[in-house]
Amino acid sequence: MASSAAIRSEIYDREERKQQYQAHIRGLNAYERHKKFLKDYVRFYGKDKPTEVKLPVKTDHDTLREGYRFIRSEEDDLNPSWEQRLVKRYYDKLFKEYCIADMSRYKTGQMGLRWRTEKEVMSGKGQFMCGSKQCHEIEGLASYEVNFSYHEAGEHKQALVKLVTCERCAEKLYYKRRKEGERSESKEKKKQKRKRNRSSSEDDTDEEERKKGKKSKSKLEGREREGKDDENFDEFMEGMFPGKGDN
Repeated sequence: MASSAAIRSEIYDREERKQQYQAHIRGLNAYERHKKFLKDYVRFYGKDKPTEVKLPVKTDHDTLREGYRFIRSEEDDLNPSWEQRLVKRYYDKLFKEYCIADMSRYKTGQMGLRWRTEKEVMSGKGQFMCGSKQCHEIEGLASYEVNFSYHEAGEHKQALVKLVTCERCAEKLYYKRRKEGERSESKEKKKQKRKRNRSSSEDDTDEEERKKGKKSKSKLEGREREGKDDENFDEFMEGMFPGKGDN
């Protein structure tokens, strides 16, 4: 039979473990407690091996990415859901005078624009420094009004925004349009060149035909002259040697 000291020690250990478990549970948030309870249930009562239960979690960052709009409409502002309130709170903190541009794909004509944050406004990025995300030039800046055409929430939209860039980045803005103009101009020059070559070849053919016509005409005239000379020679010979009946 167990002594009273051993029973008392066992009770104390059980209570201590219970308090430790409760303290650990109170230190977890609702989602972590939920995961722990599921894991413990599978561990102690499940027949299969314990598995990690992963539930989809939608964070504030996911909410912003889903509900953010480059330019919000009145309908967006009237939406009373907490997701739209969160997005609007973030949208109101942005500075919408100048844009920041991502020109990493400028050769394909694709460019990303976004509004400036407070940190960028304080550093002068996008106004006193080139507005390209990858450029930090402060000399030779110029302001441009860009017709930004983009797809958002399954819709095609356009917005006229301001962008400050240096000379080198300004060339990237119109790189694709300039290249398309150069290609079209090169095609037009090649087309004109082919027309000139075609017309010159036709002129050469006409010239050769005229030359052939002149040669054939001169040959006929020469033959006619030879025939006339033969007739005159015969008449001349007849005059020099009269016939027997001409006495």
